[in-house]
Amino acid sequence: MSLDGSGEKIVVHVDIDLEELIPGFLENRQTDIKSIQDAIESGDFETVKILGHSMKGSGGGYGFDGITDIGAVIEQAGKDNDAETAKKGINDLASYLDNVEIVYDE
Repeated sequence: MSLDGSGEKIVVHVDIDLEELIPGFLENRQTDIKSIQDAIESGDFETVKILGHSMKGSGGGYGFDGITDIGAVIEQAGKDNDAETAKKGINDLASYLDNVEIVYDE
């Protein structure tokens, strides 16, 4: 997934039952950005892979398919020791988080 940086909102429909969990989930993704940046800088691609895998697994469960897609890219970058792709992935994640708009469905 790639975002063009236009600032267009990304509307995500989430089950109302998850409403209390979403702020923490999204805050954890912000933490992941910093953790992945630190891992790239230290050459720790195993951590990059693990964090990407975790995002890939959890994103869709909360209704954030974009996070799943970005997580898959980051996971693969970790497997490939590919710092540039991992950096692009965290930039995409940051942009996604900045532009996501949540609609809670009953």
